[in-house]
Formats: sequence, structure tokens, C-alpha cells
Amino acid sequence: MSQFDLFARIATQSPLFESVLRSVQIVAATEATTLILGESGTGKELIARALHDGSSRGHAPFIAVNCATFSEQLAESQLFGHRRGAFTGASTDYAGLIRAAEGGTLFLDEIAELPMAVQAKLLRFLETNEVTSLGDHRPERVRVRVVAATHRDLSVMVAEGRFRADLMYRLQVVPIHLPPLRDRQGDIEYLLNRFFAEFSLQYQQPVPRLTAQARGVLRRHDWPGNVRELRNLAERLVILFGGKTVDVAALPLEIRQVTVAPPARGFVLPDTGVDLDAVESDLLRQALVRTGGNKSRAARLLNLSRDTFLYRLKKFSIEPDATGY
Repeated sequence: MSQFDLFARIATQSPLFESVLRSVQIVAATEATTLILGESGTGKELIARALHDGSSRGHAPFIAVNCATFSEQLAESQLFGHRRGAFTGASTDYAGLIRAAEGGTLFLDEIAELPMAVQAKLLRFLETNEVTSLGDHRPERVRVRVVAATHRDLSVMVAEGRFRADLMYRLQVVPIHLPPLRDRQGDIEYLLNRFFAEFSLQYQQPVPRLTAQARGVLRRHDWPGNVRELRNLAERLVILFGGKTVDVAALPLEIRQVTVAPPARGFVLPDTGVDLDAVESDLLRQALVRTGGNKSRAARLLNLSRDTFLYRLKKFSIEPDATGY
């Protein structure tokens, strides 16, 4: 397995995710505003910390903020600060989270939830590096790198009038797309074993043993909660089944209820023989058509890992346009 020293906490065996980490390593050395995109549970804050730790700001504060926790009334005050008496309840001066990140990195998670009125003020800060507290008229320069993240499609929100287009473009100077766990098939069992080892040590319990059938169900699961869901499962299994054998029945209901196609009848070899390469190529194309071009789902239809599926597409020089979708 290849890993980067900067990202010791980010474990992967997936070539797809390793490619993302190479991009993160390059971007970390810059001052570029970065937008991390990915489903919930894919590790957006972990990547934001890697960007911070791998930069010249690594010694300075890393301030993580979940914008979804802000009320519309207090969002501006929390980020930009306020002067005493600026509003009812403002009994003391408050510097704000941007100033708290001076010299370091401000991570704005769930940026799509930031109220529109505050979006305009954030855009001005990104363009000028100046902060003006509520109740004050004197701007102050603050040296902060901003990294934002969201699981939402900002372009859709812009079209619906719920997010500023100019802020979206300013945030995604360098976008980083984190693949979901279902697209990192090689990581499912690898990460599960790492989590088993972690929780076995934490709870002083032996590692559970999964049957082949249980492992097969885990490979077919879509993992909507991504790595977070996998980690929670590992903790649960260590607590409940430490040192025991875990079969399909012991898995959570939402995981074991996987639709499995009935076994097909045996293939009868014709007297004239068969061109195996032609059959394999045709099955690859059919799987892509059946799934509308979704390579991860197509791979699962053929009971292949995504990496193996991509290798075979390359082997037969199959391009998306050639599949007819």
C-alpha cells in the first residue's frame, strides 16, 4: 500500500483514492481556497486537516466550523465577531472564528447551509482578507486560509437561488472530489480490518471473524454512510461479537437486506465453441448499459471490484460512447 507521511491517518488501498491524496498533497503546499466535495461520511474534515497539516500553516490554528449549526441570527456574529452592545445579549466583545484562525486554516463544513446574507460577507472577506465585526466600522486584515466542504450540489442550489454563484466560484478555486466508499471496493475489507484492530485494542476484545457469506454481503452493500458507517459497524461487531464468528444474520438489517439475483442456469457450451473475449466484452457493455454508465454498479452486477472492472474496460478498449448510453 502506498501512503503519504502527511496523511498517516488516511488509510487506503484504492488507486482512485490514492489519486485524490496525490492532489491533496499538491494543493496543501499552496494558499489556494479549496472546496471539498463528497457524500457524508467520506472524510471531508480529515482531508481538510491534511491540507492544513501539509501546509506552511500547520503550526497555526485549525478551526473547524459546521455551518449547519448556525442560526441565521448568530451566523455573522459567530464568524466575524461583534462589539459589546451590537445586539441584545452582546455583553462583551467577541473576536469571532475567523480571527481565531489567524495565520492558520478555517474549515467551513456544510458551507451550503450558510445563510445568504452571511454568504455575501464571506465573499468579501475572501476577496479582501478584511473582517468587520458587528457593531464596528473598522475593517481588520486577517491572514486565514479558507477550506470549505459540502455534500450538496452547489450548482443546483445556485440555480434555485439558495447559494451565491460568485461565492461558489470563489470557493472552488481548487475543488477536491472525494469518492464514496462504494467506488472504493478494495477499501471495504481493508478498512474494516483496521477498524477491528482499533476497537479490539480499545475495548480489550478479540477481533470478530466474518464468514465468507458475511464478507460478500458487505462487499455488495452500497454504504450510504460511507467510511463513517463502516467504522460504526466495526465498533458494534467488536463490542457484541468479539472473538466470535459473525455470519450474515448478525449483520444489521439495513446491510443484510441486499437484493441478490437468483443463480442463473448453467451455461451450455455450444458445439461450435465460443469466443471468451467476445463474451466478456459483451457482458461489460451490457452491464454499463443496464446501469446507465455507472461503473461501480456495473462492476457489482458482474461481481467484480471496481478496479478490476476498470482494468477490463481498458483491456477491451471500451469507451463510454461505444456502449450506447
